[in-house]
Amino acid sequence: MSQIEKSLKEEYDVLHGELSEKGRRKWAGFQAQRLGHGGKTAVHRATGLDYKTIKRGIREIEGGEELEFGRVRQSGGGRKSLTTLYPNLERDLERLLEDSTRGDPENPLKWTSKSTLKLCQALRGKGYQISQRSVCTLLEVLGYSLQANRKTKEGGNHPDRDAQFSFINNKVKEFQKAKQPVISVDTKKKELIGNYKNAGREYHKKGQTPEVNVYDFLDEEKGKVAPYGVYDLDKNQGWVSVGISSDTAEFAVNSIRSWWNEMGQETYKNATCLYINADGGGSNGSRNRLWKKELQKFANDMNLEIHVSHFPPGTSKWNKIEHRLFSFISTNWRGKPLIDRATVVSLIANTTTKTGLKIKVKLDERNYKTGIKVSEKEMQLLNLHKDTFHGEWNYFIKPN
Repeated sequence: MSQIEKSLKEEYDVLHGELSEKGRRKWAGFQAQRLGHGGKTAVHRATGLDYKTIKRGIREIEGGEELEFGRVRQSGGGRKSLTTLYPNLERDLERLLEDSTRGDPENPLKWTSKSTLKLCQALRGKGYQISQRSVCTLLEVLGYSLQANRKTKEGGNHPDRDAQFSFINNKVKEFQKAKQPVISVDTKKKELIGNYKNAGREYHKKGQTPEVNVYDFLDEEKGKVAPYGVYDLDKNQGWVSVGISSDTAEFAVNSIRSWWNEMGQETYKNATCLYINADGGGSNGSRNRLWKKELQKFANDMNLEIHVSHFPPGTSKWNKIEHRLFSFISTNWRGKPLIDRATVVSLIANTTTKTGLKIKVKLDERNYKTGIKVSEKEMQLLNLHKDTFHGEWNYFIKPN
């Protein structure tokens, strides 16, 4: 590169960011004219500007071309958009995405799981001259964004789902107004006991990350634990029975019994009835006969009228205990291996929140048998009364 070209390059590097497209053209044309023979080549080599651009700058200086006020190029000038060059481009891109589009078809936001690189390659295979960046831009224009799956669907919606929610809500208010206890119950997922990885992260000094087992094989000696929770909606208090046996209806009702003996009875000294909100399945399911039989025993022993409402199928996440008790327990023990039962009990007992959540916990070492059958004759002996609205979900049991 000659000294003249170096000088031009230095000047252009300083000015080009401050100049408009029209200003760069005219600067290049002026420099080429000033240098005379070989000027266009020198400007081209120094700046990288195209010869056509330099020639247009010369014509504009000489007055050969006049632009409309405020424009930097002739109307219609510049590179044509891809959709102008390829009228069918958007249609063909949509067709490539049809088999991988997910979500509600009425939702304006569509999601794609195909990578922009693969889409770009597929479009090139159809004869389009297009870059990966241009595919990204087109996807945004078409209303697509790259997103992960969301866990939101639990099953089909029951037509009376909202009506059942309203029923539960109104009954909760009635019981709380009458100073009667209302509890939300459920079993937290079973946890392996041992030096296993637990989801989540916590701070440690660099290089001192706790080491855990590579494989999560069940330790026959330590086994698993099944935490059954009872959450008092009015007092923001929780009880957790940590079972080491099977998650049965007998275990579920004994957990409620433990809560009543340890916490509820003292808190609600004048209580005559208890309202339980539970999921529709599992050990406290609406069709579980043993659950109802054990509740009858509990009602008899405590001289309480037990009212029960089950959440409709596929709505377990609306159960208050899930996000007012269990979620905070999971947060408290995140990243901590549950090496033994004592660790589980301690971590649950020390779970607190800004709103003042208090939890009591106890290890239940009893062995609960599975497969216990309750006959039709035994069911007829229960003092069970079904509500007129979905009696399979809403019922109460009086002491015999």
